[in-house]
Amino acid sequence: MTLHRRTALIAATAAACSLLAGCGAADMTKQASPFANAGGSKSVTLSVQSWVGAQANVAVAQYILEHKLGYRVDTVQVDEVPAWDALSQGRVDAILEDWGHPDQEKRYVEDKKTITRGGGLGVTGHIGWFVPTYLAKQHPDITDWKNLNKYASLFRTAESGGKGQLMDGSPSYVTNDKALVQNLKLNYQVVFAGSEAAQITQMRQFAKEKKPFLTYWYAPQWLFKKVPMTEVKLPPYKEGCDADPAKVACAYPHTPLQKYLNADFAKKGGKAARFLQKFRWTTEDQNEVALMIADQKTTPDEAAKKWVDSHESTWRSWLS
Repeated sequence: MTLHRRTALIAATAAACSLLAGCGAADMTKQASPFANAGGSKSVTLSVQSWVGAQANVAVAQYILEHKLGYRVDTVQVDEVPAWDALSQGRVDAILEDWGHPDQEKRYVEDKKTITRGGGLGVTGHIGWFVPTYLAKQHPDITDWKNLNKYASLFRTAESGGKGQLMDGSPSYVTNDKALVQNLKLNYQVVFAGSEAAQITQMRQFAKEKKPFLTYWYAPQWLFKKVPMTEVKLPPYKEGCDADPAKVACAYPHTPLQKYLNADFAKKGGKAARFLQKFRWTTEDQNEVALMIADQKTTPDEAAKKWVDSHESTWRSWLS
């Protein structure tokens, strides 16, 4: 995930696949969707990332585009950086949740001008390190990074090589964690679960058994309602402290999440482009839909319908 969001077992991959709104769709790093940039036809192609919050955005946008505006919508799964390439080339029309890619933004928005800003999503994202709240209550000082080495033995696993385990998710997410462990001189090993779904499965199992765990995690995220977690305080974030990926020794920032549109689509996409630019909801809205998809096993389309049926006053403003 980005700003800063690694290969698990086949079962974990399958679990991740089951959460995807567009699972099984074309890999846009290799192949263009037949519907993207389709010359004025009533069709839209949306990039859908692998975490469920992003899938919630796409599910609701797709539902409204199809059922209220009469468009055909194609969704394709693309990793974060390749999604920018696909968007620039017109192989997808929009990214609805970007966590901050300044290099891509400069290249495509400012220099090439093939991508245009689509406005804020209305949700502020934050990445950090978390421990389960039950552990923080047992050891209150564990929430200060300076004390993590004292508790490293609590977090040892078979995968962490005698060090404490810092659990990360997908290898496709951008993360500062290896640099943080090294630069803060922590006796920990970053271990990738392989996907958001595999990471959630591990955390829920740890929580069920009331075991200690230290994890890279992010908000907004529906899991906080099921597994209460407390953030570990890292050295404060200051502007530019993460400029050199190898020297990062500070916390992750709080980032207003952004939307981006293909520049031609933004000009010629009509009602669909205007709708996506106006699409803006709250953390609570996103979590409501994400919880239905990931935890209640509702299909993305059904979850979107439920949300749309009960929030008309919100989405009607996106169509004006």
